[in-house]
Amino acid sequence: MNVEKIIKENKGTILDVRTSREFSGGSVSGSINMPLNEIPERINELKSMKAPLILCCASGARSGQANSFLEQYGIECYNAGSWLNVNYFQSQTQTV
Repeated sequence: MNVEKIIKENKGTILDVRTSREFSGGSVSGSINMPLNEIPERINELKSMKAPLILCCASGARSGQANSFLEQYGIECYNAGSWLNVNYFQSQTQTV
């Protein structure tokens, strides 16, 4: 499925894998912050979140790492790249 469409249709959970300091400087409304280094120890928590997980960070590098890791655990997720892109797509959310 197309990540942009998932975001615009408000499906899944937006997970920002930047540090908490970066996250506090600006983030996507309603997103959850879980720094990349915490992901391995929080797998069960991630499995319980509404799928798919839409992963974002500053540039897409860390969210790409998180995506590869989470796929190994069978978690449906997509690397959406920069949180700024996700924020833009979310601003175009379709209301039904």
